Formats: sequence, structure tokens, C-alpha cells
Amino acid sequence: METPSLTRQAITATLHCLTGCAIGEVLGMVLGTAFGWGNLATVVLSVALAFVFGYAFTLRSVLAAGLALGAAIPVTLAADTASIATMELVDNAVILAVPGAMEAGLASVLFWATLAFSLAVAFVVTVPVNRFLIARGRGHAVVHQHHDHPVHH
Repeated sequence: METPSLTRQAITATLHCLTGCAIGEVLGMVLGTAFGWGNLATVVLSVALAFVFGYAFTLRSVLAAGLALGAAIPVTLAADTASIATMELVDNAVILAVPGAMEAGLASVLFWATLAFSLAVAFVVTVPVNRFLIARGRGHAVVHQHHDHPVHH
């Protein structure tokens, strides 16, 4: 079986990360806005949920590869922390940089367009981070080691 290129692996890892981050980010923004919270509380909630969902997706796949929960948690943390942190830093910086985006409200095109744009920018910035990590046997390379050599009980 041919190994995908580093760039392809990084894109796949980043798309995986983007899925969890986007779910957490959107849910956090929707909840924070619906509760009438300020920008800081909404961003904190969004980032926390992005980490929860990002980690949950990876944890699920690592557990499915046969690792016990105690072994799967450190693999998940090693695989996703830098990627999620990069994505969230960029994503929220973009959202906060667009005037009026956070205050626009859930019914606003500005809010949703900014959120979509911020996730796209975060994806582009995070791909090289994941490529760097994978090239050094870190990040999602840690997860792929367990998918390539599943543990059977």
C-alpha cells in the first residue's frame, strides 16, 4: 500500500481537525450569542467546545483501532492539541478582527460569512503546522501508527 504524501496527510488531518473545531465553534458561537454573552465568554465557550469535539472524534477512532481508553487519551492529546490550538487561535483572531461580526447576531449574513471565512483561513494556516508535525512523527502521525497497526484483543 502506498503511503500518501506528507501534504496529503496534513490536509486529511486538518480536515479532520476542522470538522471537530467547526462543530464546537459553531455550537459555542450559537450558544454564546443566544445566551447574550459577551465576546470573551462566547469565544471561551467556542474554543472549549472545539477542543471537546476535536478530541472526541480522534478518541473515537483510536478506540476503534483497539486501544484501551487509558492508552487512547494520551495518543489523542498528542495528535490533536497543536492542530486544534492553531485552528482556534487563527479562527477566533479572524472573527474578532472583522468589525461587527461578533455583535451581528445569528440571523446575520455577516456573522455566518465571517465564521465560514475564519474557518477557511484557519484551515489554510493549520495545514503546514500539521505537515510539520507529521514529518517529525508527531501530531496525527501518532494516530496513524495505531491505525496502521491496530491492537487486537
